[in-house]
Order: sequence, then structure tokens, then C-alpha cells
Amino acid sequence: MIEVLITDDHPLMREGIKKVINGEIDIEVIGEAQNGGKALSLLRDKLPDLLILDITMPGKSGLDLLKNIQHEFLELPVLILSIHPARRFALRALQAGARGYLCKSSISVELVSAIRQIVQQKRKYITPEVAQLLAGQFDEEASRHETLSDREFEVLLMIAQGLTISKIATELNLSSHTIHTYRARIKEKMHLASNVEMTRYAINNGLVD
Repeated sequence: MIEVLITDDHPLMREGIKKVINGEIDIEVIGEAQNGGKALSLLRDKLPDLLILDITMPGKSGLDLLKNIQHEFLELPVLILSIHPARRFALRALQAGARGYLCKSSISVELVSAIRQIVQQKRKYITPEVAQLLAGQFDEEASRHETLSDREFEVLLMIAQGLTISKIATELNLSSHTIHTYRARIKEKMHLASNVEMTRYAINNGLVD
């Protein structure tokens, strides 16, 4: 039996994942967490065969949690399941140690296959889109946004989507002062002068729709 732990801050998404998994006789959801802190607590109590992890969560992001897991639970495979398309976070997730990256729109057709391949075959689950991204990183000069930390990149995307500083602070469970600091770092690292320039950059590079 493959034992799975789900970490996602949306109850309906957790229910959707469980519905897909519970239809399989050899896969079982043994726990669920709504944030990174709860996930770490559950992992320290009982280690599953696989952790399914969201990226965008209040407080500690999925990528931050992934790095913690790589340090504390080195052998635990992690499958990222995100609302964001692969071009935004897949490479960062794989570089941080994830064994696979799926968009939430694909869970009904690919989730079970990904779980079995990662756990039973001990192989990363790479979709065709992610394979193209992996190939492209060797052919092209690194984009300016690759110089950003994971949290800075997340803030860049939210600014480009038109969210205000206060809204971003609420979404990430951080102070407005902290978000202002991230924005200042983004502008400095990427040599961008304003939110408008950040938005234009994100659109031109396919980071937002």
C-alpha cells in the first residue's frame, strides 16, 4: 500500500485529491495538512511514502517547505501539485528536490500515474511540458527572474497579476513592510523601476497570462 500525505491550504482541493486517490486499491491517504507547520508535525509523527505538496500557501510556501523536507527527510519523495502552469515554478521545484510537478488541472488523468512512477519505479515524473523547460534551460541564457529567491519570484508574479501590497501581504501571511522589502529587492536585482515594468516583464516572458 502506498501511503500519501496531502498538504494544501484549500479543503476542496484536498477533497478532490482524496477522491482521485481513494479510487485506487493500492494507494491510501494517511493524513492531510493545511500549512507547512502542520505538515512537518505529521511527518515527524509518521513518514508516508509520498508527500503531495501545493506551492502557494499562507506563511511558509511550498518551495520553502520542500527545502526543509530535503534537509530533515532526505529520502521522502515530494510531488508538487500546483495551480500554476509548469513554466512558472516547475524548474524551481525540481531544482529544490521535488520528484515531479503537476498542474491541478491534470490531477484526474495524471496523479495516480505520477504517484506510482515516483514511489514504485523510483523515477521522477516529468511531463512533456516540463521536459521542454528542462531542455530549454541549457539552450538559453538564464532570464533575469532566475536571480530571484523563491519568495521574491512569488511576489513578482502577484504584483504582475495586479495585487496590491496589502493583498499580497494577506495572501502570504506576511507584513506589508516585508512585501515592500521583497519588491525593492526585485527591482534592484532585475533592474526594473516600477510595478508596470515588472508586469510588462512577466507578460513578455510568459510568467502570467
